[in-house]
Amino acid sequence: MLAQSSSSMAPPFNPMTAPLPLAAANESPAGAAPATSQLLQSQGMQNAPMQATAAPFMANTRVRMELEIELHYEIDQYGADFVFNIHAAHTPSQAVSNERLVINQNIPQQIHTDPATGNRYLRLHGEPGPLSVAYSATVDITHHRTDPMQLAEVPVRRLPQEVMGYIYPSRYCQSDRLLRLALNEFGALWQGHSRVQAIRDWVQKHVAFTSNTSNSNTSAVDTLVEQVGVCRDFAHLMISLCRAINIPARFTTGTDYGADPNLGPPDFHAYVEAYLGDRWYLFDPSGTAIPMGLIRFGTGRDAADVAFATIFGGVRAQPPVIRTKAVEDAGRGFVLPHHCREALSTDHGAAFATRFAGN
Repeated sequence: MLAQSSSSMAPPFNPMTAPLPLAAANESPAGAAPATSQLLQSQGMQNAPMQATAAPFMANTRVRMELEIELHYEIDQYGADFVFNIHAAHTPSQAVSNERLVINQNIPQQIHTDPATGNRYLRLHGEPGPLSVAYSATVDITHHRTDPMQLAEVPVRRLPQEVMGYIYPSRYCQSDRLLRLALNEFGALWQGHSRVQAIRDWVQKHVAFTSNTSNSNTSAVDTLVEQVGVCRDFAHLMISLCRAINIPARFTTGTDYGADPNLGPPDFHAYVEAYLGDRWYLFDPSGTAIPMGLIRFGTGRDAADVAFATIFGGVRAQPPVIRTKAVEDAGRGFVLPHHCREALSTDHGAAFATRFAGN
């Protein structure tokens, strides 16, 4: 669960708000994949990897989610620029309908869809005074379900080019600093879904979910040292450990459907997708949400790429108001989100997404 966004002048902390301009957030990561490979080779890995092939198909699961988001800000006399990533992404597995965007100020707005990721960004300039942004939509999600025992890791040489960027270190995911830890903890494990699950379980075991324990500068290494954090921090640490052993992993945002009310009101949520076989599979390292109920807003290398609100100017923010409701409709094949033993995926990978975008 994540706190609401705010500018540098606002007292509340928002771990999902990028503290730097987008240009700085999108700096090219330093390549450390070769160092990872050399370390693994020099140490030796005794387990024989599974062959990376498509896993057997299992019945899909469909869920329907009704989403409502309200964001409220007070802008100083100079005005402020905003970049929001609160629109549900259009993907082959996520159909969005009945969208409605209401802004209390009569101001120009622009919605841009990133052709590579499908992330949707709302850009606007807020005038001095109150700014309210309300977004609602119906989101139908189709989950590809697979026997996790059949999911293999993909050698770096066989990764799609569009996936390669997710094996390198990034601003908050310093995988190059966790090589030895990752090798010692997970290097001898059988390669495949079970190894990614072991990383997820390790992170959940060693980090305590505690609100207001991190800030916009907290990285995976910081979380490893402090051993506390929120979902953003869990995701960064899991991603870093996966990348350290050459498993592509990316940062994904949504809402925390199914979270324990004792953790606080509904909020934005960060989780992980790891590339196995020929798809991106869902993992929730904080364990606070039901993965089958996770709506996708955006995917990126880390939180800097997909902050739900990036603010340029003097702004005071209020906590977000989020409502996510699941709709059960057996006649149309919609079930309520629930935990299951199968691996879940809502992204077939770059090649399939490219075909979908061209339709």
